[in-house]
Parts: sequence; structure tokens; C-alpha cells
Amino acid sequence: MARRGSWSRDSKDYEDWIDAAYQDRLAAELLFTDPRLYDSCAFHCQQCAEKALKAYVIFKTHRLVDGHNLTWLCKQAVKHDQKFVEWLDESANLNHYYIETRYPGDFPLEFNQKQMESVLKMAQDMNDFIYQEIKQSTQKQNKGETASVM
Repeated sequence: MARRGSWSRDSKDYEDWIDAAYQDRLAAELLFTDPRLYDSCAFHCQQCAEKALKAYVIFKTHRLVDGHNLTWLCKQAVKHDQKFVEWLDESANLNHYYIETRYPGDFPLEFNQKQMESVLKMAQDMNDFIYQEIKQSTQKQNKGETASVM
């Protein structure tokens, strides 16, 4: 469900979204090297997952979806592939890092290295899974098109 309407300037090309997800992944991996930047690392982990999920939904529906709630986005992906059910817990965990890491709070999040490794791994694994799902679907589509031409 696209909530922004036709005025949105966001790309409707799933490849743009998967590239943006990968950039957030790279940013998270770089930020992970400095414990002072763990909040920013966690935010980019959330962004990586969000953009990858949006890429998948766009790939399947050819429609841009709006929103930042990873669980909602993951449920949109489940409509097209039940394998995404496996990612509902990770999406819920990563959801916490959208707002809480961007603004100062009375009770700031505190990460140790082990926790941050877990957050980063969730984002990396989700990104890899979604990339592979899109790649495999694209390959199947391309084989189908080639077969129908012959």
C-alpha cells in the first residue's frame, strides 16, 4: 500500500532500493569499528533491513510502499513468499533502532560489542537473504522468457 501518493520522489525501481540497502550495510560495517558509533551503526542496520524489504516488495508488486515498520514490511513480503516468516523476529528486533538511535533520550540505548555484533549480523543476514531471493526470482523469470522465445 503506497501511502505517499503520486507526489513521492522515492524511486520505484527495486534495484535502487537494494543498492541503497547495501550502502547502509557498508555504513553499518564501518561504524561497527568504533564503539562510540554503535548507535549510528544500529540505525544503519535498521535502514539496511528496511530498504532491502522495500526492494523485495517493489520487485514483487511494482509498487512503492511507504513506512518504516520492519515487521509490517516483512508481513508484506510474506504475502509473496512464506520464507519471510522466518524474518519476523529479526524485523521486530531491528525495529527498535529506527527512532531510539537517532534522537537523544532520557534512557539512551547502550550496546556492548556482543550486542552490536548480533544487530549487525541480523541486518547482514536479512540483506543477503533478500538479495538472493530477488536474484533467484530474476533468474527464473529470465529463463522463462528465454524458453518462451524459442
